Amino acid sequence: MKNILIAYYSWSGNTRSIAEQIHGLVGGTLFEIQPVKPYPKGYNACVNQAKKEIKAGHRPPLVAMCANMESYDVIFVGSPNWWSTIAPPVATFLDSTSLSGKIVAPFCSHGGGGAGRVESDIAKLCPTSVMREGLFVYGRGATDIQPKIAAWVQEVMESSPTL
Repeated sequence: MKNILIAYYSWSGNTRSIAEQIHGLVGGTLFEIQPVKPYPKGYNACVNQAKKEIKAGHRPPLVAMCANMESYDVIFVGSPNWWSTIAPPVATFLDSTSLSGKIVAPFCSHGGGGAGRVESDIAKLCPTSVMREGLFVYGRGATDIQPKIAAWVQEVMESSPTL
């Protein structure tokens, strides 16, 4: 039996929607990564702040960390694609947590930027993890996205050794 965590940051709700669909398929623990200081609600203000933070390598403090990280075997990590990478709160989460030996499956929502460096940047922050191929969804995904998410989740779970 694998203990599963779905950890995600969502500004607009798109990444949350994907995380909730994953949770519906595999169960486990759903954990929302939240910065202490929320990003601006306005799109342009958020984009500008994110660009500055990413360029500076800023790691915003988080409201909380997920408890009992050592108990999880498979970690689904979700982020919006911001400037071709993960949102700074996700970077803080990964920098602050040891995922050594754990299976990490990245997923992201994007507004047209596709995968960008999301997968490779998560891999850099999880150098001793077992990385799985990521899932990249435009917005919340079209109405037919559920089968794509289900197929990806099944692939992640089947390709993961029994722990």
